[in-house]
Amino acid sequence: MVTSPRLLDDEALEQSSVVANNAMNRDRNLDGVNSYRKDLGFDPLSCLTGEGQSWLDICCGSGRALIQAARAHPHLRLTGVDLVDFFDPTGAGLPGLTLTAASIVGWRPDHAFDLITCVHGLHYVGDKLGVVARALRWLKPDGFFAAHLDLSNLKLVDGGRMPALKGLRYDSHRRLVTRRGPLEMHLGLEYVGADDTCGPNFTGQPAVDSYYRPVSAPRRRRGPA
Repeated sequence: MVTSPRLLDDEALEQSSVVANNAMNRDRNLDGVNSYRKDLGFDPLSCLTGEGQSWLDICCGSGRALIQAARAHPHLRLTGVDLVDFFDPTGAGLPGLTLTAASIVGWRPDHAFDLITCVHGLHYVGDKLGVVARALRWLKPDGFFAAHLDLSNLKLVDGGRMPALKGLRYDSHRRLVTRRGPLEMHLGLEYVGADDTCGPNFTGQPAVDSYYRPVSAPRRRRGPA
């Protein structure tokens, strides 16, 4: 019998020292050595070529990359969400830029996006697959999604093998999951809780393991409803 570690719910997890860390993603720039462009393998602004196009950055940290984008391209609609309210004050008042302190588990946008990114943020989220599934529904028809996801941080409580992420591309070198266009993702899994004691993942920093259990698909009723 497989024994799972003590699992935390969302409220307890967000109080964890591993998660509520205001040093996460604080110094990453839009371009350069320590940057979104380097970690994602593409320039985010290359996805935003039209007037009023929109970019959502999940777990945006200080918002530095978005602030740099807003300064260079004030015509864009830029949104950053992070659990910790520790945003770079130089972003205050920039046109088109909104930085919000909120849990991504409960946050909802009021519009769709041309680009959605999550740069090394899912490592600290409990229901990683739930966040990915919701974000994919927030894409515009030709929108692009890219997020770092270490598959070793996804677990089944029974010790079984996680199902494939159908409809998504996975770069095992960058640990990057991507998708062009919205998707209704159905994996047949239920989120159970998270383990903040699993230790470092490929980044070398402590991460969070997310635990799921398989759920049976409802049987189809025969005959008229």
